[in-house]
Amino acid sequence: MTAAVLSLAFARGYAVTMRPYLLFVSGVTGLLGMALGPAAPVLTTLALALAFFASYGFGQALTDCFQTDTDALSAPYRPLVQGRLRRRDVLLVSLLGLAGCGLVLARHAPANVPLAGLAVAGLATYTPFKRRWWAGPFYNAWIVALLVLLGYAAVTGASRQPSAPHPALPPALAVAFFGYANFVLTGYFKDRTADRATGYRTLPVVFGFGPSAVASDVLATLQLVACGLAARAALADASPAWHDIPGLALLGVGVAAAILGQVRLHRVRHEDQAYHAIVPVVHTYVLLGAGLTALLVPAWGPALGLVYGAFVIALRRRPLRRQI
Repeated sequence: MTAAVLSLAFARGYAVTMRPYLLFVSGVTGLLGMALGPAAPVLTTLALALAFFASYGFGQALTDCFQTDTDALSAPYRPLVQGRLRRRDVLLVSLLGLAGCGLVLARHAPANVPLAGLAVAGLATYTPFKRRWWAGPFYNAWIVALLVLLGYAAVTGASRQPSAPHPALPPALAVAFFGYANFVLTGYFKDRTADRATGYRTLPVVFGFGPSAVASDVLATLQLVACGLAARAALADASPAWHDIPGLALLGVGVAAAILGQVRLHRVRHEDQAYHAIVPVVHTYVLLGAGLTALLVPAWGPALGLVYGAFVIALRRRPLRRQI
């Protein structure tokens, strides 16, 4: 039975579609951008953080509207695939949600209006690029990397303290771009059969697991190199102090997770095994983003530790173990 858009059943189904365990991906990306700018008022900071966390869920629901063919094979548990939610309703709620997040980000920085619009347009046009092996991960990654710029612009406008861009901004953008591109690519491993059957010519479909794992190694390496450059810029030639310990600890665990993810990816022989590698890859993204943010704003360190803990719990409670 299809749920009415204002019903509790719709809200529950839409929440599943949002993938709550991945809201932390956009959340830490936006927080990283915010940490690169001047301090904003507490309530403003909280409102912006909420918008960043929610944006991933609305974006996932939006892209799901255009991928029901492959999702019907690889993720049959999703309410949209099962027909429990109407596509038009999910589209409407997703666009309204993304517009609301965009308005929050644009309230203090008018420059965020075109950036947010560009991100929404990118989400709506992602599916055709996913069908091309050379485009999917990079096309998805630039959309997520935009969140760094959106966060930086928002707090700069909110603080009303114009300043030169932080030296860590370019490498932080690279961390988000290459890290998310790697997450997307490893995610394709779990859907190879469904993607092949529905005409999505992803890297694992066209070249197989081995070459795709090597390509993933390159992306992971670029992510870690960019992270090192961003961390160096964040510390700004100062010797690490006690308040840098949370950030450094998060980064250290993130590097270990990155290595584990790449080692596991090379061992994948069947798509049902892929989640063993994807889990540490997404952990890496959240850990590195949170660690860099903590180095830039040490006062946020304890809260970022709690955020990571909440991510771990949410990820473990995902509806289907092999789907991430």
